[in-house]
Amino acid sequence: MVRGTLEVLLVSAKGLEDVDFFGKMDPYAVLMYRSQEQKSSTASGAGSDPEWHETFVFNVSDNVSELIVKIMDSDTFSKDDFVGEAKIPLEAVFAEGSLPPTIYSVVKDQRYCGEIKVGLTFTPVETRGFDEEAFGGWKHSAH
Repeated sequence: MVRGTLEVLLVSAKGLEDVDFFGKMDPYAVLMYRSQEQKSSTASGAGSDPEWHETFVFNVSDNVSELIVKIMDSDTFSKDDFVGEAKIPLEAVFAEGSLPPTIYSVVKDQRYCGEIKVGLTFTPVETRGFDEEAFGGWKHSAH
């Protein structure tokens, strides 16, 4: 079982499909890991190429191996528009400890609609299992 903290650096997005009819998009990101959800600031007027440079921290306590980043367009007078999402596999960061900012495809309805750049750092938490060593050396006192 994987336990620890996952630090996500949301750097930027590029080439996002503009869903605003008037003016430029005001994109923000919603980051989801299991039931945990965090929201970036809104890059007002940034259009298709927003930059955030924001860090988010998630608690990891199971083997869920995917982070979902939804890109939304903030609208003042109507419901925010869904721009697309990126599904980021976490197996590599769990194994390596950190991954430099990497580009991931943003997809909507199975169609490419831009990219995001995200860096990942995983810090494992030591957990004491129920092995023999944890019980005062029973392993050694059985002789």
